Amino acid sequence: MSDTSEVRNNQAEGQYELEIDGQLAIAAYERRDGALVFTHTQVPEALEGQGVGSRLIRAALRDVRDQGLKIIPLCEFVAAYFERHPEDQDLLALDSPG
Repeated sequence: MSDTSEVRNNQAEGQYELEIDGQLAIAAYERRDGALVFTHTQVPEALEGQGVGSRLIRAALRDVRDQGLKIIPLCEFVAAYFERHPEDQDLLALDSPG
């Protein structure tokens, strides 16, 4: 697995960020009642297909777990990540879709 130490939580912007070669991948969220609602994930076209989105989400989930929060995956990419990684499904908020 790739190192996720470069991922940062930009709370002022409400997004996790991963910068690679001067390009920024983001996972946007809103904080709500002990949970982060992930609304959008964006990976620059030049970085697509390289696992950047998964790397970003994996680090975000680690941070969410460390904070004792839950996830509501409104973003299709984040929802698909949970389908592929059942070991992280304990992070899902009970009222999450799906």
